Amino acid sequence: MTTDTVPARRVRRWTPRRVRALMRSRGPTSLQFRRRIAVLTGAVAIGIVAVLFAKAADLLGAAFGEWVDRNRYAPLVVTPCAFAVFVWATRRFVPYARASGIQQVIAARHDPDGATRGLISLKTGIGKIFLTLGAIGVGASTGREGPTVQLAAAIMGATHRLLGVSLRGAVVIAGGAAGVAAAFNTPLAGVMFAIEELAAAYEQKVTLLVLSAIVISGMVAQSLAGDYVYFGAIGATMPIGPALVVVPVAGLIGGAAGGLFSKSMLSILVGENPVRSFARARPITFGFLCGVVVAVLGVMTSLTWGTGYASARAMIVGVDAPLWFGPAKALATLATAVAGLPGGVFAPSLAVGAGFGNLLRELFPNDPAKAVVILGMVAYFAGVVRAPLTAVIILSETTASRGLMLPMFATAFIADWASQAVCREKLYHGLSRPFLASAQGADGGSVEAGKPRGAG
Repeated sequence: MTTDTVPARRVRRWTPRRVRALMRSRGPTSLQFRRRIAVLTGAVAIGIVAVLFAKAADLLGAAFGEWVDRNRYAPLVVTPCAFAVFVWATRRFVPYARASGIQQVIAARHDPDGATRGLISLKTGIGKIFLTLGAIGVGASTGREGPTVQLAAAIMGATHRLLGVSLRGAVVIAGGAAGVAAAFNTPLAGVMFAIEELAAAYEQKVTLLVLSAIVISGMVAQSLAGDYVYFGAIGATMPIGPALVVVPVAGLIGGAAGGLFSKSMLSILVGENPVRSFARARPITFGFLCGVVVAVLGVMTSLTWGTGYASARAMIVGVDAPLWFGPAKALATLATAVAGLPGGVFAPSLAVGAGFGNLLRELFPNDPAKAVVILGMVAYFAGVVRAPLTAVIILSETTASRGLMLPMFATAFIADWASQAVCREKLYHGLSRPFLASAQGADGGSVEAGKPRGAG
């Protein structure tokens, strides 16, 4: 009779040699451990800095509003001169801090370690903070969300350099996404933005890093600023019948308008035309003239200054606004965005979208006003950034209007199609080309080599 024999289970003995090997591979001095600490530390720092940046921007915006109330015509002189000074300072000291910051992060993921000495260096991030705050403090139609993305990536780069860990493109994306989440208090939008805009493809390792960074930075931001909804808990809804009429109109017109804004911005910043030639030859003068446009619009309307947050929220809750607000705010935002100083277009685009939604209310007076305005915001924002999922999630989280999700999705996809018909190239990817060209420069591909060509 034979008996089955079970092989004895091999027991690993904890020998001193094995302990030393484990400490080298996973202990406090190991590469894996230091990489995790770098991401954790960076995410905590992003949450703290994003909240402080937001509070400072709000204070400066409010202070400018009070100053304008007492000195209505003073911005006609102050704002253009400040634009010229900020353009000079940006070009002289932190040339990679110019404009939104999202395009710099897109370019940085191609050479992350090199980018920490240029595109996403700590010097660039700090300069970005102060120059963006300065722009907001003089009434520029700009936002802090794009700059927060670049600043967040710079923080991730700094923590990795401090701990002697190489920076990967996935971590750059994670840092940028954490910046979006902390800026708007919208963690899901951070994930969508990373996948849809920064990464432009689904990668599991990217998503896991994004999730961990967003959760940590979001918890830190909420502990400092509180659990708030960006525009307030609106909770808008719309019955299916009216939605079938409003959605295609909002998507087509709003998407086309957003595409026109993107095409205009790309044409001025990276195209070949007389305006671009003048901006390249005389950047400070061009910045001054852009400041004149912003100042004149602000003095004439009293509504186009700053991020446009207050105006957007007022229209969302049903307050009537002038029908010209949307076009006027779009022009002020375009003038600010092409001037050559730091600042983003996220928040101003939401304000323009609210103005567009306010126009739609005239076409659909019997439909829920709040829902119509939000659909207008989704349409225009999706048309500008060409990231429909991000647009829907941001508006859903910033207004707590989850009951409007299906109409928002339909509007965003129609708007994306309409925008593509007007402007084939995605805004941030087009704007990243000069930075990417600089990253692949003549000295072997170093990102910090020279100033970005053809980018002002």
